[in-house]
Amino acid sequence: MKIWDKGFDSDARIDAFTVGRDRELDLLLAPFDIEGTIAHITMLCEQGLLSKADFDSLKPALEALLEEAREGRFSIEGEDVHSEVEARLGPLGKKVHTGRSRNDQVALDIKLFTRARIRTTVEKVSALFDILISRADELKGVLMPGYTHQQVAMPSSFGLWFSAYAECLCDDLTFLRAASEVNDRNPLGSAAGYGSSAPLNRQRTTELLGFNNLAVNSIYAQMGRGRVERQVAFAYACLAETIGKFATDCCLFTSQNYGFLKLPDAYTTGSSIMPQKKNPDVFELLRAHCNRLQGIPNDIRLITGNLASGYARDMQLLKEVYLPLFDEMDSCLDILIYALPGITVAMELMSKPLYEQAFCVEEVNRLVGEGVPFRDAYKQVGKAVNEGTFHFSGDLHHTHEGSIGNLCLDEIRKRFENCLAAFKQ
Repeated sequence: MKIWDKGFDSDARIDAFTVGRDRELDLLLAPFDIEGTIAHITMLCEQGLLSKADFDSLKPALEALLEEAREGRFSIEGEDVHSEVEARLGPLGKKVHTGRSRNDQVALDIKLFTRARIRTTVEKVSALFDILISRADELKGVLMPGYTHQQVAMPSSFGLWFSAYAECLCDDLTFLRAASEVNDRNPLGSAAGYGSSAPLNRQRTTELLGFNNLAVNSIYAQMGRGRVERQVAFAYACLAETIGKFATDCCLFTSQNYGFLKLPDAYTTGSSIMPQKKNPDVFELLRAHCNRLQGIPNDIRLITGNLASGYARDMQLLKEVYLPLFDEMDSCLDILIYALPGITVAMELMSKPLYEQAFCVEEVNRLVGEGVPFRDAYKQVGKAVNEGTFHFSGDLHHTHEGSIGNLCLDEIRKRFENCLAAFKQ
């Protein structure tokens, strides 16, 4: 029996196609659907749309279902999570839908799910940031070559490299915060997109569910489907870009041609034919996952980009694209947090003749300090390089903010903490 039953049997093949993966994916939304229903019946009771006796019977039954869902014991035999909850409540379940549509229920469930998952991701990003900053501080004096155009360019350091990615996480956290704010608007009560003649109190459910804001206009609340998912997915894509770039660096830097980094043997994989291989598969798979995550905003746009205002069933497919991204991202963060402390670095890289030309600009600046015009110093050093006579000896003097001699780790940490604090406001 479907909650929209009209007295005829639906075609089994059409039914299977239209339901799709809804039952499977709705299990992820079940706790949030039940939370939304508890808030909704609380408001209905306060508005005189549900008797106190019915409320007193429904609330403990819903709380029991909520515990079941949180513990992973909830199953869906009906069409979706909404019909399952109603059915599990017995005859009184017929009363909980007053003033709602499955449209605003789904929108609410996804927003509550998203809010919870962003909080989890932010905790993991914070843990990753701490490791990157710690490793930057630990290795701030260990030099490595910096590259432009994949050519040896200037001296860098492992401290500069690690802290660059830490600062990138500040930007990623800013995007996550913006996406969280867009998500933080209660759609419940917008019904099918045109409100309800029932005397609802939407501000009350906003308070009960812990939203900071109300999605005021009912059509706007429904237009949020796809828009919110895309903006959240974009924020996750930005984070995926940071992690993916770091993974690419690690793939390069662990190869014999570079030899900057070394993974513990236990973190590598082997070859079925080449006995010498110790492959950094963990970073290659990180890169692949992050590339896939970066495509999700476009996948969402392709589903919803040409839809008119108002609900369309196309939106059901958003769940298949959107809901799994959180587990995928969190697994990437988890493995990086696990692997990162075990990476060791080559301590004497810059003593190799291969990297001597990285010090060309150091020599130019030394000559400038002695009064030689920059362009003349540039030509002088370039001539020595061409003739094979260039040699640099001496100390490095990098003092400006964000250079290898002045990483400003405290400033980067402060910026990150400010971004983190915005989630608690």
